[in-house]
Amino acid sequence: MPPRVAPPENTDSVFFVHPSEGPNSVTVTPSLNGSNYLAWNRSMRRALGAKNKLAFVDGSMPIPDFDDLNRQAWERCNHLIHSWIINSVSDPIAQTLVFHENCIDVWLDLQERFPKVDRIRIANLRTSINNLKQGSKSVLDYFTEMKMLWEELNSHRPVPSCTCAHQCRCAAMRDARNFRLEDQVIQFLTGLNNEFAVAKTQILLMDPLPSINKVYSLIVQEDSNNQSLISVDDDSNVLVNASDVRKPQYRGKGSANGKNSNRVCTYCGRNGHTVEFCYAKHGHPNVNKGNASTKAYNDNATAPRFANSVTEVGNSSSSTGLSQEKYDQLISLLQQANLVPSAPSSNPASTSNSVSVSSVVHDGHSPHDASSAGQYLPEDDWFG
Repeated sequence: MPPRVAPPENTDSVFFVHPSEGPNSVTVTPSLNGSNYLAWNRSMRRALGAKNKLAFVDGSMPIPDFDDLNRQAWERCNHLIHSWIINSVSDPIAQTLVFHENCIDVWLDLQERFPKVDRIRIANLRTSINNLKQGSKSVLDYFTEMKMLWEELNSHRPVPSCTCAHQCRCAAMRDARNFRLEDQVIQFLTGLNNEFAVAKTQILLMDPLPSINKVYSLIVQEDSNNQSLISVDDDSNVLVNASDVRKPQYRGKGSANGKNSNRVCTYCGRNGHTVEFCYAKHGHPNVNKGNASTKAYNDNATAPRFANSVTEVGNSSSSTGLSQEKYDQLISLLQQANLVPSAPSSNPASTSNSVSVSSVVHDGHSPHDASSAGQYLPEDDWFG
């Protein structure tokens, strides 16, 4: 029986195991579930490489013979790696691996079971990438989803590299990698919303085209700028709305507050006004002799809201304070203004009690035209 030797203390040796290492020291997430073998394989190789144990599964180190002095150290490392792999796969898959003795057998079993090239998955990835749009997602969520799809596609279809003994010096392989990166940038910009149209055009016109990460940084800055502009517009709208609320509301002439309102006159029974503004009771401030209906109301009308609603023109110079010549000129001017109808006779005595002139109301407003359509003049002619 060969002598037993302690594990080597050289930390660079593949047989070195730190005292803190155990079966649960390495776990890869997400666990292997069958559809993520390529991603899991890359993660597991990375974890084993960090522990300097990748040679146990890639076939680069043969299994020592039983009489080899390193057999004991190899057994220890083999059991650790086997446990690390079991803990990094799903339970159904783990149950099919527990009876393997060597970790390299476990590794080869998984490699053979799950195909390395899945053309159906490649087709689905390309379709997902082409159909991916930002929509309601944020720029970060959209970029992350796009990046994950591209990384998985690259794992299925990596960019080839020259493996010849004498490496070629042409730029063919470099151009192939650059084309792949440009495709990612173009696809990312194509799926962005229209609010980034200007930024997309500017980036596509750059020569050379920036990397995908640099493009993402530029789009994030543009998005922050757009959000700040939207915030300023919202604040401006709030200020405008607040000023509109404080602005007094005036009812213009002929507004809908007339006949369509809920006010009912207790004197005439009509809608649209109250008894204080009833023409039938108080008369209309504008008196037109040619309008018989208005005259009928004004025969019994009193206008308490007007200081000088009617001025009677008499035939006596002492009552008017005007000479005959001045009186004739006044009548002529009033007739031209359609305030007084033409009289058949110019004798002031015959018109002393038949002609009346509506004067300016006490609050300074001019009288309205009495020839408005309808039996009653608009209620808005009342001031108060």
